[in-house]
Formats: sequence, structure tokens, C-alpha cells
Amino acid sequence: MKIEFRKVPFTPKEFKTESNSVKIEGTFCKISPSLVKIDSKLTGNTTVNCIRCGEEDTITLNENMNFLLSDGIYKSDSHNDEELDIIEIDDNIIDFDEIIESEISSIYTDYHICSNCADSDFIEKEY
Repeated sequence: MKIEFRKVPFTPKEFKTESNSVKIEGTFCKISPSLVKIDSKLTGNTTVNCIRCGEEDTITLNENMNFLLSDGIYKSDSHNDEELDIIEIDDNIIDFDEIIESEISSIYTDYHICSNCADSDFIEKEY
């Protein structure tokens, strides 16, 4: 789903998009002429690789995601926005499919340990 930044309403509007078995749904609305606030939830299952053995493991996602979209370079006027993540949009188009793909990619880059490795007595040593 894509929407032009200038067409985003000031009243919350619902959205939902899915990639494979991962879904993001919630609301979005303008809070200023150049900022859009998104309150959403990321749910579903995805496979990741264990950092110890390399085997694939399925994880369940159930995360609240609240962030701001900025039309261009973000310039903070207050300290209240510092607790939210900021995504800068360059082409005046909000692409929710791109946002979910970015979040899934971010999950893949985290360190994941499968249940077999977590239960083993293996101890890593740093030299």
C-alpha cells in the first residue's frame, strides 16, 4: 500500500499490509505538515538463522511499533519525539510494503539462538 504524504489525513486511518506470513497493521495520521505518526503491531512467524549452528529456526513476532515518518530531513522542534524512531521519506510517497520489508530485514540481522543451542552447555570464550 502506498499513499502520498500530502494526502495523509489528520484523523487516524487504519492500514494493514502483509509480507509472507508477517503482517503489520495499525493506524497512521499527520501530526504536523511534515510528520506522520504510525501506531502499529507486527505479528506473524518468520524463519531466522541461529548464530551458533546456522540452522533455521521459526520465531513468532508480536511487537508494537510506534514511529514517525518525516517528509524529508527530520528537524526536531521538541524533545518529545526522541523516544520514537524516525523514518525519513525522500520521494513524498509512504510505502507500507517497504516499511514491513525493512522491519523484517532488521529482525534477520539480530542475533538469534535456536532452542537446541540455548539448551546446550556450550560456552563461548573470548580471547
